[in-house]
Amino acid sequence: MDRVDLAVVGGGVIGALIAREAVAAFPGATVAVLERGLIGQGASRRSAGVHFPRGASERVRSMSEHSERVWERLGAELGLPIRALDATVVASSDAEALSATYLRLGDETAPADPDRGWAAPPGARAWELDGCHYADVQAVAGRVLAELRDRVTVLEGCEVTELSSDGEYHRLVLGQGQELLARRVVLAPGPWIAHPAWADLVAPLGLRVKKVVAAHVESAPGPGDPLTIFHDEDAFLLPLHERGHHLFSYTCDRWDVAPDDAGLGLEPSDLDDARAVLGRFAPGLVARCTSGRVFCDAYSPHREPVVAELLPGLVFAGAANGAGYRLAPAIAAETVAALDLTPTGALSHLLQRQS
Repeated sequence: MDRVDLAVVGGGVIGALIAREAVAAFPGATVAVLERGLIGQGASRRSAGVHFPRGASERVRSMSEHSERVWERLGAELGLPIRALDATVVASSDAEALSATYLRLGDETAPADPDRGWAAPPGARAWELDGCHYADVQAVAGRVLAELRDRVTVLEGCEVTELSSDGEYHRLVLGQGQELLARRVVLAPGPWIAHPAWADLVAPLGLRVKKVVAAHVESAPGPGDPLTIFHDEDAFLLPLHERGHHLFSYTCDRWDVAPDDAGLGLEPSDLDDARAVLGRFAPGLVARCTSGRVFCDAYSPHREPVVAELLPGLVFAGAANGAGYRLAPAIAAETVAALDLTPTGALSHLLQRQS
């Protein structure tokens, strides 16, 4: 039976960055990433991949700032598919109120653009926002792990069907019959929080899974089109230059779905809801809102990511509340810091060398 120091269950962008953070902190540790499908194929593949520096709490603002620095560095080091964007925040608030949420609010600008068919609801104002980008998240996860292949074992098509602990090792049974013993385990399952192998362990966290919808607006972005964030509506319009259209993300309020639900798809009511919000700001785009993408994400009761030890040496990392890509580097840093890497085995030799 194979043994590792750390097993990361989930090969999305959060799992990939946890693996990277772990080998950077403990270069001698043996690390395995276990993914039921292909790397980045789950929630990461459906992600808008947008980053803008904001947070409703001090912790999330700090996580956003940390993540922005990491993405800037990794983007340069690994040649990640990340594209910087100008951005505008539209809101009925004043600058002082918005600055409590957005980290780099800039100058006030016009909330309407008649040349582009943009309207401005009564009382709306707009500000520039620095530090924004978007990425191909599936490709990012794949590239991060590709760079680690000489230090991390990556097992794709390997669903964890059983998870148990004897106090020293965690035993993971994989779908093809292979077994793995890990001193430490990180669960980074995205919205698969109710998987039978760990549902009982995760249940006390009080997480719920919400449907996430983003409409595709068939309007080709211009070279300088900004990301537009509609603060009051918790929505944004993102120019996807590489795909040749815009993406409109709005808040869908359908809860307690599951990622493997056969009925988790784009419904007529989803587009109706998207058009209703979009029409307040860009009525000329409503008729072009004809398709989209649907998935889901795990949400925490306090709307902040969760990094929690479920059992000694078994940590849950996720419930990113729709911000998995945006906060992934900070989630990874908190996760590795939370791991109780007791100095035994390969880790013992490593820590003795570092002391």
